[in-house]
Amino acid sequence: MQSRAVAGHRKTQRRIVTGDEGTREFRGEPGRDRKKGSPVIAVLIVVCEVGFWVLLAVGLALRYLAKMPRTGVAVLLLEPLLELVLLIVTAVDLKNGAEPDWKHGLAAAYIGFSVALGHRTVKWVDVRFAHRFAGGPPPVPAPKYGRARIVFEWQSAARWILAALIAMGLLEAAIRYVGDPAQTTSLRGWQTKMLFVIGINLVIATSYTIWPKQAPKTDLPPAGRPVDCPGRAYRSPPGTHSTSPSSLLAVRARMNSRSERRLR
Repeated sequence: MQSRAVAGHRKTQRRIVTGDEGTREFRGEPGRDRKKGSPVIAVLIVVCEVGFWVLLAVGLALRYLAKMPRTGVAVLLLEPLLELVLLIVTAVDLKNGAEPDWKHGLAAAYIGFSVALGHRTVKWVDVRFAHRFAGGPPPVPAPKYGRARIVFEWQSAARWILAALIAMGLLEAAIRYVGDPAQTTSLRGWQTKMLFVIGINLVIATSYTIWPKQAPKTDLPPAGRPVDCPGRAYRSPPGTHSTSPSSLLAVRARMNSRSERRLR
């Protein structure tokens, strides 16, 4: 009788443990056994990148070549759906018990950079496509020197930093959803990569601020050439001949006076 009671007690403990594990597995709590991540995430990232450029080419062709601007804009507006699909598939993969790995980190980084830099990329390609195939104005080149270059570098750095922050936010959400620090090492590594991206952009923008790039001397007006300077008369550098209209008139008057003296 005593052995039967002990056996029954053990069976009861097994049932309780099994029930706890089942509940823990259902809730996605730490300690659950996760399966290997699906390769569909990596394939979907490639599909999203190819789809981005295909939609961009089709949208611009409809807008400028087929003279269908509204249809072209509608096609371009489909591009954010690619990132939305990737986000949903990644979340579902984690929910189904997939172990977080490099594919989930890459998906978060891709979504972040697409959100922050996608509009800028579309605008950059749109201006050049319109100039090449629709007779649009030529694209304005990026500033090279001085304060304008400093502002340009900080604007570029802000976009890259925003992309990294969005990726870090998605990675943090995935880490908290999984809950087990032992299974989120790969995602933490991707967060470190994003911090590295932020640091590089800050260093580049700061270097242009501290050591601004100056225009070369060849871009300055040559000596002896009049310069527009309101309120001040132009003076030629010493040792050079002035080519201003007043100086030319003075030289002509001297030549005329000399010729009149010879005739006398």
